[in-house]
Amino acid sequence: MSRTTLIISPAPTANGDLHLGHIAGPFLAADVHTRYLRATGRNVLLATGFQDTSTYVVTTARRLGMTPKALVARSAEQIETTLAAVGVGVDGFTGDEDRFVKTVLGFMEQLHAAGKFELRTMTFPYSPATGEYLVDGYARGGCPLCLADGCAGLCESCGNPIAAGDLIDPKSTMNPDDPVELREAQVLVLPMERYRGRIRAHFAEHGKAMRPHMVQAIEEMLSRPLPDYPITYPISWGIPAPFQEVAGQAINPNAEPAAWSIYCAALSAERRGMKLAADDELWLAGAGTKVVYFLGFDNTYPFAVAAVAMLLASDGRYLLPEEFITNEFYELDNSKFSTSRGHVVWGRDLVAEVPRDLVRFHLAATSPENQRTDFSRLALARVTTSRLVEPWNRVADTVDRFTGRGSLPVSERSRAAAARIIERFAACYELDCFSLTRAAETLTEQLGRLARWAVRPGEEGDFCHEVDVVLRCAAPILIDLAGAALPETRIPVGTNRMTVTPVTLPRLTPWAG
Repeated sequence: MSRTTLIISPAPTANGDLHLGHIAGPFLAADVHTRYLRATGRNVLLATGFQDTSTYVVTTARRLGMTPKALVARSAEQIETTLAAVGVGVDGFTGDEDRFVKTVLGFMEQLHAAGKFELRTMTFPYSPATGEYLVDGYARGGCPLCLADGCAGLCESCGNPIAAGDLIDPKSTMNPDDPVELREAQVLVLPMERYRGRIRAHFAEHGKAMRPHMVQAIEEMLSRPLPDYPITYPISWGIPAPFQEVAGQAINPNAEPAAWSIYCAALSAERRGMKLAADDELWLAGAGTKVVYFLGFDNTYPFAVAAVAMLLASDGRYLLPEEFITNEFYELDNSKFSTSRGHVVWGRDLVAEVPRDLVRFHLAATSPENQRTDFSRLALARVTTSRLVEPWNRVADTVDRFTGRGSLPVSERSRAAAARIIERFAACYELDCFSLTRAAETLTEQLGRLARWAVRPGEEGDFCHEVDVVLRCAAPILIDLAGAALPETRIPVGTNRMTVTPVTLPRLTPWAG
C-alpha cells in the first residue's frame, strides 16, 4: 500500500461560524493540496473539526447571552456547513463526541502512567469576586515577550506561549472591572526542556516547507530553555482531568493537539473506507504516514512544539509530523476580522452571493501566505472578472469553434508545452514551495496565453489539448468548473496524448459586486 498523507487543519473554536479570514487561511490551502494529491494518484486524508473545550466558548457565550452548550451546538453546525459550502472536502470532521474524549484521556493517561508529567506550582491570575482562576480566554493583558495585547495561553503576534501568570497587567475578560490578584496552584505539566534537543533535530531534518515567519519563531523558541507546559488547569470548563493529584481540574485545551490529531486520522480513514486495527494505527512509528499541518501562525507552538514534545514523550511509539504550512491574518478593509464589532464577511454568505469558483480563486490570489493581505468586494469583482472570467470565456468560445469535428491531432510541440504547464502548477502545489497565490498567478498567465492564441489551421488539436491540461491543473481551485467540464480531474505526471476531442465548455458568470 502506498504512503498515506494525513493533512490536518486545526479545529476552530466552536464559538461562531467561519469568516473569510478562516477560509483564506488554512482551510482553502489544505483543501487545494488535498485535491492536488488525489488528482496525481496519491493517498490522502483531510481532517479538521471543531473544538468545544476552549475557554473562548465560555467567554463568547457570556457575551452573546447564551449557554456554552447552545453556542457549541450552533457553531458546530455552522462550521461544518460553511466548509462544505466553500468546497472544503473534509474526510473526518471531529466534534465533542465521547470517542474523542476517550482518545484524549487515553493518550494523557498513558503518558501520566509512564511518569512523563510532573506536579508543579504555577502562578495564575485569580478573581476574588468570582473565585476563579483566569487562564487562556479568561485573562487578557500584555505579552511578556513582544508586549502585544492579547489573551493568555498563546500570543497571536509572536506565537509564543504565554503563562497566564506572566501577563502584563492581567484583567478578567468577562469582568474587566473586577480586581485581579496572583495566586499559586499545583498543576500537572510536561517538562518541555527535556525534549528541546530532539525537537530541534526534528526540524533540522524536516519542516522544509515552513514559511519564514514560522522558521523565525521556531528558532527563537528553541534558542532558550522551554518553559513547562501545563497539561491541566485549575478550572472546570473542558475535559475533566482523571488524575488524583489534580482532582477537579480540566485538561488544558492547548495540550490536546497530539491526541486530537490521532483521533482525526482514525475518523478520516474510516470515512474513506479504510479498516484500522486501532485508532492510532496511522500514527504508529513505521506506519509510513506523512503528517502535514496547514495552520494559522498563532497555532505554531501547540501543534509544532508542544504536540511534537508529547509525541516524543511516547518513547518512540508515534511518528512525528513532517511539514507545517502557516499563514498570516487575512484582513477586511485593512482591519482584522472582528465578530464582536460586526466587521466580518461570513464564508457561507459570500458563496451564496458569488459563484464559488470566483470566491476560491480570489482567496487563492490574495492568500495571506507570508504577510497580512486584505479582502474587499471591489477587488473580488475586479480581479475575478479580468483575470479569470473574461479570459476563460474567450477560451471556451474558441474551443466551441472546433467541437463536432471529432478527434483532432496533438503535436509533439503541444505535448511538450503540456508537460511544462503541469510542471509549473506542480511547483505551486507540492509542499516544498506550496503557494496558492502563485497557483492563481500561473492560472492567470496560462488563461491569458490561451485567450491571445490566434489558432491557425492545424493547431486546433493543440489548442484544445492545452486548454484541457490547464483546466485539470486548475481543478483543485476551480472545483465547479472542472467538475462540469471534465469526466475526471486526474492530472497526468506527463502527457503523451496523440489526439483530443473538443467538447463544449461551461462559461463562468462574472460578479459585478
